[in-house]
Amino acid sequence: MTPSTLKKIDVEGMYEAIRSFSEHLQAGRISALGADLGAWPGTGITQVVVAGMGGSAIGGDVLSALSIDHSSIPVYVSRSYTLPEWVGPDTAVVASSYSGNTEETLSAFDEACGRKARVIVISTGGELVSRAQARNIPCVVLPSGIQPRAALPHSLSALLTITESLRLTSVSPSDWDESIALTAKQSTEMSNFDDPDNPALKIAKILCGHFPVIYSSEQLAPANTRWRNQIHENSKSFAVGNLLPEMNHNEVMGWARFHSELKSLSVVALRDQEDHPRTQRRLDVTRSLLEPHAHKWLEIHSQGESRLTRLLSLMYISDWVSLYLAILNETDPSPVGLISRLKAALVEND
Repeated sequence: MTPSTLKKIDVEGMYEAIRSFSEHLQAGRISALGADLGAWPGTGITQVVVAGMGGSAIGGDVLSALSIDHSSIPVYVSRSYTLPEWVGPDTAVVASSYSGNTEETLSAFDEACGRKARVIVISTGGELVSRAQARNIPCVVLPSGIQPRAALPHSLSALLTITESLRLTSVSPSDWDESIALTAKQSTEMSNFDDPDNPALKIAKILCGHFPVIYSSEQLAPANTRWRNQIHENSKSFAVGNLLPEMNHNEVMGWARFHSELKSLSVVALRDQEDHPRTQRRLDVTRSLLEPHAHKWLEIHSQGESRLTRLLSLMYISDWVSLYLAILNETDPSPVGLISRLKAALVEND
């Protein structure tokens, strides 16, 4: 892989968007700290909903994962046109759409307003911001001109920052500093595609020509989802995944016949020091059973001290792996043609 190859294939500059993740994370945090939230969310909140799709919903997954053993207020991520029936005046709803024109999020926003929920918007503009401004609903405005999936550090920073008053997580200022510093270090390590020891490039070469299967604990679900989504959108490759221990109670039997087609599968196992001891043991045993029949079994361990940092460390690797896999596939990582065609067809059929 050479600079000329990268420039030829990566026409819209996904490389630079990924390289500057830590810079965007820091800028997003600073911007969100200065945002005017008005009286949002107020008092008496009993549940939180993050309504979004694709890259705009991943931040909600991270918030949910960080809150699960810390907050008495449940966090629910809604990826649909409608909201749960329990959403009402005591619910804080964050409508997150990078473009501001995501139809599912617009529908959920209108429903939240109709139920008198405490609503706030995270977006660059579009119809969502227009509707919010018409209702005097606060907005956290993100910088435009980035692919929605590459805007994760901005949308995530905004979401975690504006919900701090609800004390959903234990994320501290030092955790932010560690996350910014570690992703900057990872960027230096993984942005050098001339380095034969570049870990992301080595993983991409192993996955090239095979179907990635992402396994992790339930606690790492956001990272699992991010890996699959980045491979889908950046690499234009198919990827699947599952969570342990649930996978041990059903999907493991899909490997039972040990037919030759399993050699087309490469497993990426995401691991963390806080995974439940029994889940760690299950991953070890699962590896011993499946590794001989897969093309490859790769294990990636989180880095850092804080939970936020460790989660981001795993998610950020997928950005680089999917980018390099796209270059190896000789496909521009930025365009999402099938998604655009699907949206256009939906408009035509209305």
